Formats: sequence, C-alpha cells, structure tokens
Amino acid sequence: MKKPIVLAVDDDPQVLNAIDRDLRSEFRKDYRILRAASGEEALTTLQELKARAEPLALVLADQRMPQMEGVELLEKTRVLFPDAKRVLLTAYADTEAAIRAINNAHLDYYLMKPWNPPQELLYPTLHDLLTAWQAKYKPRFQGLRLIGFQWSPLSHELKDFLAGYMVAFQWLDFETNPEAKELLDTTGLTAADLPVVVFEDGTAESRPDRTAIASKIGLALKASSQLYDVVVIGAGPSGLAAAVYGASEGLKTLIVERQSPGGQAGTSSRIENYLGFPTGLSGAELAHRAWSQAVRLGAEFLAQEVTGLCVQDGYKVLTLSDGSEISTRAVVLTTGVSYRTLEVPGIDKLTGAGVYYGAARTEARSCDQRDVYIVGGGNSAGQAAMYLATYARKVHIVIRGESLAASMSAYLIEQIGRTPNIQILPFAQVVEVRGDDHLEQVVLNNNGQLEERPAQALFVFIGAKPSTEWVCETVACDSKGFLLTGRDLVTDPRYGSLWKREREPYLLETCVPGIFAAGDSRAGAMARVASAVGEGSMAIKFVHQYLDE
Repeated sequence: MKKPIVLAVDDDPQVLNAIDRDLRSEFRKDYRILRAASGEEALTTLQELKARAEPLALVLADQRMPQMEGVELLEKTRVLFPDAKRVLLTAYADTEAAIRAINNAHLDYYLMKPWNPPQELLYPTLHDLLTAWQAKYKPRFQGLRLIGFQWSPLSHELKDFLAGYMVAFQWLDFETNPEAKELLDTTGLTAADLPVVVFEDGTAESRPDRTAIASKIGLALKASSQLYDVVVIGAGPSGLAAAVYGASEGLKTLIVERQSPGGQAGTSSRIENYLGFPTGLSGAELAHRAWSQAVRLGAEFLAQEVTGLCVQDGYKVLTLSDGSEISTRAVVLTTGVSYRTLEVPGIDKLTGAGVYYGAARTEARSCDQRDVYIVGGGNSAGQAAMYLATYARKVHIVIRGESLAASMSAYLIEQIGRTPNIQILPFAQVVEVRGDDHLEQVVLNNNGQLEERPAQALFVFIGAKPSTEWVCETVACDSKGFLLTGRDLVTDPRYGSLWKREREPYLLETCVPGIFAAGDSRAGAMARVASAVGEGSMAIKFVHQYLDE
C-alpha cells in the first residue's frame, strides 16, 4: 500500500531544502515527502496525485511566493483534496495574512520561520495534524475495482466470475457510491460504458469479457504444450481432485475450466459436512485450496472452454473456444452440472437483476435489511439461506412439499429452525416475477392462494442438469444427459453394444477407452462434495491402468 504524501512548497531553495530535510528526518517512515519550488509546480503535482488517486495528508506552503501565494495554493488544495491538512509557512510580517487565512481559507495552522529547533516548533504541530488526518483517512482499496449498476446482469456476471477465483475486488455501485463517479472520471469513460473494471495498474476496460479479465489477473489462456498424459475438463471438486492426484503421481496434467474453480459446490456459502473441517468452509475457499494444491504439485491450469472432443489414432484431441487444439493420452470429464432455470413469466428479463442462480455469496451484501426469497429445498438452498440470513431482514424458503426433511441434511434443518428471520413456505411455488429494470415482486401460489409479495432478490436452487451437451455425440449419455460409465456399458441392453474392447470398461470409463467421467455429470453419481472428490481421485487410478495397457 502506498504511503500518504506530505508536500512541502517554497520558492527559496535553502528554505525548501531545510524543510524537506526536517520532514524526512521525522516522518519518512510513515509518509512520502514530496517538494515543489513554486505554487504552479505544486498545483501540477497535486493534480497528478489526484489523477492517480494517491492519498495526500498535508501540504506545507510558504506564503510569499511569486505568481501564486501560499494562501491561494492552499485554497486550491482544498478543492482537490478537501481532507488534507493545510499549513502556511510565514515570516513574522505575514502573521495577519495567516490569521485571515485561518478564517477565510479554512487553514489548519500557520508556522513561523525559522522553526528551529524542529523538535519544539515544528514536529509537535505536524504530528497533531497528521494524527487528526489519520483518524478520518480510509486507505484506497489496493486491487481490482468494478464500477457498475447493481441491477446490471453483466455487472453480476463479472462479480460472480471474480468471486469464483477469489480475486479481491471492490464493488462500486455507480448510482449510490460517489467514489464510483470520481473513479470513472479518471478513466476517461462515461456511465454509458459501464460496467468498467479498473485494474490495479490503473488501466480500465469497459464491459470486458472473461478472457480479458483472466489475462489481466494472470490466468493462462494458452496451453504450454501440445501433448499431455491427462487432461481434466472441469474444475469442480472432482476435477480438482483428479488434477491433484494426477500431478502428484507424475502425470503431465492439464485442467481446463471455462468459468471458475469449484463448480456448483464453489457457490456454496458454507459446507459443514466435509471431512476434516469441523467448523465448515465456503465452497470458494475449498476450491481455491485445491486449485493452489494442484498447481503447486505441477498441474497446469487453463482458463478456457473445451468445445469439441474427438479421437485420432488413440489420442484424444480437444478443441478450445479460441480454435486451438490440444492432444492428450487420456481425458477425465468432470464437467459438473448447471442450475436448472425457473420457468415462470418475467424470469428471463430479471435474471442477473434480482433473480440469481447460486450466487448467494456474491449478492448477499446487496440484500441488507431486505426481504429475499429462495426457491428449493436442497442443501445448496439451505446453505444460501443461512448465509443470507446474516444480511437480509427476512429469508423465505419456498418449497413444494411439506417440509425440508426429504431433501436437506439434518444439520442444516436444525440451523434453519434456530434462525428467527428464516421462514419456510411449504406447499408453495413462485408462479411469476415482476419488475421493470430489477426484481420488485414475486407472485406465489401459497397452498392454493395467489399472493403478491414485495421482494428484492430471488435465489433459485431447483436442481441441476449435466453440462455435457458438447460431448454427448462422442461418448454415451443417458436420456437426461448424464455420462454413462463402467458396467452400465456392458450389462444394460440399451448400451451394451457401445463397448468394443475385450476387457470390461473400468469403473469410471466411458464408452470411449481412455475417456473417464467423475462427479455430478456421471450417471449414478452421488451429489456430495466428498463423493465427487473421491471419484476424481479414483479416476486417476484408472487413467494409470489405461496408460499401462
């Protein structure tokens, strides 16, 4: 973090050298000391500091300077940096002007020349002023900043993407945060260009796509090699586990993820039933730990989307969204699942503008002291409800059945029962959502009665569908799109003709030898984080057996 600045201004070189020397001697540990030889030079420096959004703590200016007197400079300083302390350096003959400046120009203090010894006549006063400034100073956020509109779907997508990679960023709502307008002015862009991402180096991009952000935050977009031992497609818990074990066991491993690490589990606000974490942890934290572990062990991570998969001479050839190709000896498909959409009137227009799928952590703060609704009765819905309850005035869980017992873990049901601002609405369903540019109202069929209720946010957790559309022409999927593996390929008469080798397929092997599936997108998988991690680890065992054939 950059140190706050103290600026000394005097047209007399000897005096400027003396004040610069004394300031550095006492304050350089906590402040950067700058100097200017005239009012015009000082004003230019101040404007540059303002453009770079650097913190100015104090200006110490001589009164008698040609072209621009000290009082005039300090008045202009107040416009640029209203919170900075302003001190006038005067000779005895200028004390009346200094006193007038205290009243008219809101001067903080004036000091007499000479100030020797500084330990008595300079430092105590400046220490008092700087202490008062520090008490109100809020350091500028050091990192990526996102300026946008709260109800903009693209703003929501960018927040979700950054949160998924655990990138520290500051969200600035253009309509409610004055800092957003000030920062936008420094970029040369306008409100019509929002959302705007301002990177730590000061560069800004309007409406950037994920590829542009991924490049700026250091994610790889190009594979370093053309051939790998195993490529893992998808960085959910199963994919990350496969990458960890593949890399740790000496396989040249690449993991490709089109969105962000963690998959559906990565959006969970708190996972409390995963082995080894008695107090629980967020899905994003678990994903980030696993991602760091895989990279440390030698796995390569690629922020790309796989759009095609084919087999050529035994090698698996992957086509990426940028048109490039990668070859590998084995593939582990851990593409996971995506949330099913709620099909009710008004939903398409308001998705990302008050209606969200699995984004409780990203949008929780925007729900402060408001009424929110959750549709769904599974563990993801329960975890979201507990997290949102710390912000929202009231959290309503809308379920079709009588209770949560059939679909939610007992520990979550108990926690929800002890949380006074969570209400369960049984035998209910959302039949319509309303609002102009953002969600304003939900219409419920509540036990046969239609009810119109005000709502600021609706979070949807109504099950999931496998993300396998792009691969079902290459490997066999069941009627719902889940990947078929293992003995299903030889014992089920519907799929028995798909396996062509003499040996039986390995437990997690698809109908194409050397292509394996693990996690929630696999037919018959158990939708739990621990199970997904176990399958990802097992898949590497079978990869080894396949490569040794």
